[in-house]
Amino acid sequence: MGHREDLLEGAKRCLLAKGFVRTTARDIVKESGTNLASIGYHYGSKGALLVQAYVALVEEMGDAFEGDGTVGSATEAGSVDRFQEVWANIIGTLRDPMWRLSTEVITMGNQLPEVRDHLARAQREAGRGLIPLLMGGREEDVPDETADTLGMFYVTLMTGLIAQWTFDPKTAPGAEQLTEGLRQVIEAATRK
Repeated sequence: MGHREDLLEGAKRCLLAKGFVRTTARDIVKESGTNLASIGYHYGSKGALLVQAYVALVEEMGDAFEGDGTVGSATEAGSVDRFQEVWANIIGTLRDPMWRLSTEVITMGNQLPEVRDHLARAQREAGRGLIPLLMGGREEDVPDETADTLGMFYVTLMTGLIAQWTFDPKTAPGAEQLTEGLRQVIEAATRK
């Protein structure tokens, strides 16, 4: 691996161990075996590196959203059953310590303006990535308008779940509860 990859891996380890606020550039350098100048050269800033590390962690976690890799094999894209299946897989990941990083950005964002700003811009892409899991299709085919509506709906649901599971996993909703709530919304919206 080169310095760029070493920095990214070191930053991922630092984030999981210390979080955004407590991770220093020196921590990353020590963990990666690189030097301070490498951060600026390869990523522009410590904040940009931490964002890339966080996004990489989320992408690695994203594979678990598909469970055994057969999401949708027995459920129709866009169906309520698919909704429950995918959210059950996502909820299965919420005990991972990586997700507390999301709540740190939410609660400490004013101390991390560069990180917050980079992650805010990444929200559209997060939504774009969730849409194919639930609705079928390919991520690269999701238009911006759909990413900004349906994708943001899913991101909002995800953010709420992360917050609830971080606060109190015992009372946080499961996929069955979310699906029943969705059924109730559909029923109320389709009444004549």
